[in-house]
Order: sequence, then C-alpha cells, then structure tokens
Amino acid sequence: MRHAIAAIFLVALAFFGVAADKTMQQPLVRIAELEIDPGQLPAYLDALKEEISASLRDEPGVLMLYAVAVKDHPNQIRIVETYADQAAYESHLQTAHFRKYKTDTRNMVKSLRLVETVPILLGTK
Repeated sequence: MRHAIAAIFLVALAFFGVAADKTMQQPLVRIAELEIDPGQLPAYLDALKEEISASLRDEPGVLMLYAVAVKDHPNQIRIVETYADQAAYESHLQTAHFRKYKTDTRNMVKSLRLVETVPILLGTK
C-alpha cells in the first residue's frame, strides 16, 4: 500500500510539475539562415558585429546571439538568437540599431530564412 501511495504521489508530482512548466514563459529561440553577396561579405560582417554588440549591450531581453558561417561557405551565415520571450524579440525588432542593420544590409543579403524552434534544453557553461 505504501508503494502505491508513493507511486500516485510521484505521478501527481510529475503531472503538476509539467503543468507548471508549461505556464512559465519560455525563451524564444530562432535560427536565421542568410546568404550574403560574396563581394559584400566584409561590409556585412562589420554591420553584423555592430548590431550584435549593440543588442547584447543595450537590450536585457536579448539573451544570446551567435553568428557562424557554414564551413567552406563563408557567405552562408547562421545566427542563433535567444530572447527572454516574444515581447523581448518584438522589442528588438523596433530598436534603432536593428533597423539600421536591416537598412544597411538590405542589398547585401541575397536570401533570408527564419527558422522557428521549440526549445528542448538550453544550457551554457
């Protein structure tokens, strides 16, 4: 009988724990896949560095921005973006530094694909 009560308790705890986790606001994680005009890559990288620096410095809701290039394809850029929540992302889109980045790079970016994600496990050391 004790084991049955303990098992019921553990099942209830797991159920209510999962329910509580679902009500908590999860970070928004997105991956931007860009192809940059190779002739404009140095100028693009300068603009990207400026935008990422300003975002991390000035926006508390921007938690992480990682920009990488696909190996052997330096003009294929991937940006992994993590925001505190949807509101932080929407606020980011309205900042002067992001609007400047979009304006300055609009003729450098040949293609842009935004990949929506569902966070499973986010960790850092």
